[in-house]
Amino acid sequence: MLALRLTRTAHLAVHLRRLLVAVASAGTGFLLLCALGHALSHPDTPGAAALRLAWCAAPLAAAVQLAVAVARTDPGTRPRSGLSAIGLGPGRLMAVSATTTALSASLGSVAALLAYLHLRGDLTSRPPSGRVAADALAVGQSLPAPAVLTLLVLVPACASAAVAQALRPRDPRPAPSAARRGYGRFGAYGWGKARETFGAYGRFGSRTAVAAARPAAAGSHAGGAALVGAGGTLQTQAGEPPAPDPAPDPAPTDGATEPPDAALPTAADTMPAPLPQNTTALPWGIAVLAAGLTVETYTGNASAAPTPGTAPSAGVLIGWALTALGLALAGPGLTHLCGRLLQAVRPGALRLLAGRVLMEESHRVGRPLGVVAAVAAAAYVAATVYDGDGPAFGPLATLGASLVAGCTVATLLTAAVAARHARAGTTDALLRLGAPPATLRGAAAVRAAALLALFGPLTLLVAVLAALPLEH
Repeated sequence: MLALRLTRTAHLAVHLRRLLVAVASAGTGFLLLCALGHALSHPDTPGAAALRLAWCAAPLAAAVQLAVAVARTDPGTRPRSGLSAIGLGPGRLMAVSATTTALSASLGSVAALLAYLHLRGDLTSRPPSGRVAADALAVGQSLPAPAVLTLLVLVPACASAAVAQALRPRDPRPAPSAARRGYGRFGAYGWGKARETFGAYGRFGSRTAVAAARPAAAGSHAGGAALVGAGGTLQTQAGEPPAPDPAPDPAPTDGATEPPDAALPTAADTMPAPLPQNTTALPWGIAVLAAGLTVETYTGNASAAPTPGTAPSAGVLIGWALTALGLALAGPGLTHLCGRLLQAVRPGALRLLAGRVLMEESHRVGRPLGVVAAVAAAAYVAATVYDGDGPAFGPLATLGASLVAGCTVATLLTAAVAARHARAGTTDALLRLGAPPATLRGAAAVRAAALLALFGPLTLLVAVLAALPLEH
């Protein structure tokens, strides 16, 4: 009920994004039903039917990616202060977001079923439509209800599971460091932070400075002015009584020694954990991209060109899946690298601002940019191989390509809008400090030009390398 109330009271832009998820789910569900109809019409060729069903994984992945991007930008399920007191903690909000995504995707699946039955002529007394091939509609055959239900539930289940995985509550505290266990003072075996040399315990002034640091740290919070001298003596301001001597620390009973200042909180303990670098997955992305191009080259040299009415081989599908995965993994690192290159060689205010924003937004827009680059490369290969002399696109292939392209572009735009909302506070601060709006617009233009200059040649290179074996 809470998910339904949040869905009903959302803004128009939120409803439009959820409608995009429903449309993507409807198109993917329709393609899955057409693959089922082809399998029913050709029971003697199970391999071709399985290959058609496997090619539906591309629009399914694009629809799930769009659903995750839309769920991230949903303001109704964003964690706020005070919601945990009424039972709306991060876990509950994650469940509400997953339920909302499942509702939108289920609406699309129902629309796909109604459209498929209408084209078959089951809902009306009219003959089947000729817009789709009769073998894809399985005209004259009864549809198995368990198979239809399984295929239609596939998109909502995958989308809601991906949203729950992406928005799961995470512990904001930094992970404890795995320090190597070593020998402490006088051979005591414990988790000492630093190894001390022989005689350090009895050195003059070593224990006095540490003992004096404790009341000094406590007095700083209470407004005191106790300081520790260089020689380990306690110094106070004039007119204040000296701090009492601290009680001696109890001797350890288990033989393990801890540093004397282990109980004092440090700045490193109170600061949040640093964000992971976006360049760590760049080598893995390049490796997966090279593996995908290798699979496509081997498959293209070993198999003939696809004939009309047939889907490309499974090797081409695996190669393109690896290529898209590699570009998606390398996208954040390439975006981060683009931001660094903008700030190289004595940058001005414009390039410095654009580069910093790119480095900050690389984890948001990097992966959608990589997926869009993969889709653009696939479109180039399709336009090269499926030219006037090659096999023509059918209505189902056109629908699948349109779904993949539309979902990836919509995901990129949604991520860009989310990044813009995330830096709204910084933009307002710059405007209050006197930055002209033309500078902010110029920085946005510089970012777009830099990304186009980096991802454009990369996309063209990947497309040319993937199209070379398929042309022969």
